[in-house]
Amino acid sequence: MTVHLEVAEGVGTIRLDRPPMNALDVATQDRLKELAEEVTRREDVRAVVVYGGEKVFAAGADIKEMQAMDHAAMVARSRDLQDSFSAVARIPKPVVAAVTGYALGGGCELALCADYRIAGDNAKLGQPEILLGVIPGAGGTQRLARLIGPSRAKDLIFTGRMVKADEALSLGLVDRVVPAADVYTEAHAWAAKLAQGPAIALRAAKESIDAGLETDLETGLAIERNWFAGLFATEDREIGMRSFVKEGPGKAKFL
Repeated sequence: MTVHLEVAEGVGTIRLDRPPMNALDVATQDRLKELAEEVTRREDVRAVVVYGGEKVFAAGADIKEMQAMDHAAMVARSRDLQDSFSAVARIPKPVVAAVTGYALGGGCELALCADYRIAGDNAKLGQPEILLGVIPGAGGTQRLARLIGPSRAKDLIFTGRMVKADEALSLGLVDRVVPAADVYTEAHAWAAKLAQGPAIALRAAKESIDAGLETDLETGLAIERNWFAGLFATEDREIGMRSFVKEGPGKAKFL
């Protein structure tokens, strides 16, 4: 298998493993979707790390495989391509991308599907598809523009240029930069902390933010209102408020 799942401390690590560059061929895309759906279902997974290993996150699609595809073949495949990445974006739990080395093309698009991105100081990110005569096809034109704004997204997509970790941080493309050797440790620690939190409330927060960004303010407020009220029926809400009243903030131990 070119993608593996490891679970520890409530954290599921989805690990790309297709040396040397973790090129995202069709089989890898399909496996990524399978594992994203698995961690969505599993109750023992409460947060997720997406990781490509110590040297590279993912250098993009498998261009040799893609070169052999004609228009009809890509029309048939493009929906599945997007669905594999959207399955990661739809995981209803906190997801962090641990980015080392290259995260280009599909690799960058995969990182965009996470809620939070921790990059090594050796990371290089970009959407170089334009240099191949195409555009990002796994969500890059949409998720990148939503994350960093349309002008900055157009600069990266129009030019196909790579950005190093420090520029990616200034653009808002990544959220933290750490020494490359510490990327996975830091990402796992971020996920492990959230894995101890109130699972339903975290799901509510993620869905409220993500769904709200896709609609107008009034509809977004309605989404938030419904989730907020609904959480008053959960045991986690009882635990959290009881602990706050008795012990003060930040001491609740959720189930």
